Amino acid sequence: MLKLQTELDGQRASFGVVSDCIQGLGYHLGGNWDYHKGCFDHILCREGGETIYVRIPFFVTDGELDEYNASIEFETPYVIKHVVHVGLDSDESSLLNATGFSQFQKPIDPDGKIVDKNRWIHAGEVAVKELIDCLHAQEHLKSS
Repeated sequence: MLKLQTELDGQRASFGVVSDCIQGLGYHLGGNWDYHKGCFDHILCREGGETIYVRIPFFVTDGELDEYNASIEFETPYVIKHVVHVGLDSDESSLLNATGFSQFQKPIDPDGKIVDKNRWIHAGEVAVKELIDCLHAQEHLKSS
């Protein structure tokens, strides 16, 4: 995991406005969210079974995450690498994966070693800056 130095850490915004911005930038709401916290993920690179993401964690300060007007506060963004199996699994979930009922395989390594750290730090900072620019254009980013 590579922590990023950005102006997003500690900023607040409306969940709905952020959701509107992320759709056009290639981000998505990460799968391990609940009504009080979550993260936005953006794929920087995918090759074979390795995927490098920029992840922007946040927590809800007012409302619940499924509400457009819920207020969220961003935490420190970071770059992470997941390594997954390539091909079909040979366990009981194989049929689910093959038929499309199981969307994701469990990573072999959810925090794989990242080579060329400066490259990925820069790529992550650029991706976060695009989100910041969108939020500034919407004028919905506030300091906490």
